[in-house]
Amino acid sequence: MESLSEAAAVAAENHIFSKVSKKEVLDLELRVEFNQDNGLDVDVEVELLLDELCTAEGNLADEAAQVALDEIDKQLE
Repeated sequence: MESLSEAAAVAAENHIFSKVSKKEVLDLELRVEFNQDNGLDVDVEVELLLDELCTAEGNLADEAAQVALDEIDKQLE
């Protein structure tokens, strides 16, 4: 699970930094949680604080979370 978590985090970070420069990111927190009680349930949370002058879209954190989930799906295939 650790390698899946790492791959998801890298995919999310790559997506964010493809849209904005590292200088514009004031804080970034990625959490990937796995729950295997009834099958595999994955929760990805991205908290992103951008510089106030950044012109990135407001849904960048949501996009990054989706990219992370897509990467997990890809790794599991």
